[in-house]
Amino acid sequence: MHTKTTKFPSIISSRTVAMRSAAVGVSKTGKNCTKKIDRWLRARPATAITMLARVRKSFQFGTDLWDPSSRFETSWLLPPFLLFAIRAAIGLYILITRLLIIGKTCSDEGCALVRQEFSYFTVLTYWGLGFYFLIAAAHTLTYALTARPLLDRFPRPLQALHSLYYTTVTTYPFLVTIVYWAILYEGPWPANVFEGWRNLSQHGLNAVFALFEVIFPRTNPFPWIHVLWLIVILALYLALAFITHATKGFYPYSFLDPGPDGPGGRGWVAVYIICILVAVIVIYVVIKAIIWFRVWVTEGRMHMDGKFTNQRRHADPDAEMATVQK
Repeated sequence: MHTKTTKFPSIISSRTVAMRSAAVGVSKTGKNCTKKIDRWLRARPATAITMLARVRKSFQFGTDLWDPSSRFETSWLLPPFLLFAIRAAIGLYILITRLLIIGKTCSDEGCALVRQEFSYFTVLTYWGLGFYFLIAAAHTLTYALTARPLLDRFPRPLQALHSLYYTTVTTYPFLVTIVYWAILYEGPWPANVFEGWRNLSQHGLNAVFALFEVIFPRTNPFPWIHVLWLIVILALYLALAFITHATKGFYPYSFLDPGPDGPGGRGWVAVYIICILVAVIVIYVVIKAIIWFRVWVTEGRMHMDGKFTNQRRHADPDAEMATVQK
């Protein structure tokens, strides 16, 4: 007993010393890196100023002309009224789908379960997708009728938020579809027709609707700063998921549960979170590349600059294409 008690403090003290040494080493490494960066910036003041200006500009709304050729409201293939009709139809389909699901759930299992559904990322993104299509349809219709979309009359912060909204509805649905079919779906396919339609609408057609917005409008590739906001939104949802557990007693998704019903402890929960974070970044880059390729092919090679309304003459889109064609 005495031998163990005499060795126990020495073990703790040795571990403490080792931990302190490691902390000091990390601190010194951090200070050395900071000094090197500081010396590099001082040696290249022009480069430092340019970098800071670019970072600052990324977080500004900008003062230049917003979307001069109405890219958010026009298509390289579809006339404005047809684009409006398709967007409106998709938006109505999504909202009607959700309302039917709510009604069916209330009648079969109780409306308390409907309230719980607002803790699910799938449901939140599906609502967001539906409202986006209705809002985009309204902007497209006002453009087709008056040659000036409603979006052009908004304050600049709302215009920037619409651009971010577009980024979310063309990235998150693919994340939902991939995570559901790769992780959550265990089969078999539901025998009930309504349940099968519900499943397909929210975990399959959502990606089809998002792909429509990637391919057919004349939108430019996303700004790089949007990937940061995608991560922030996911972090906010993660907070919502844990708040749901604290207040309602359940996790929206099993892979967020660090308990025995989860994937196997906090470590595995962290692994799942990191994998989803990496997945959304990869999806963002892939969709951004697809949009760039679409613009390059349709406008740079096929010279299909867009289907415009006949109300007025539009800004020359070649000026916008200059950076894409380089």
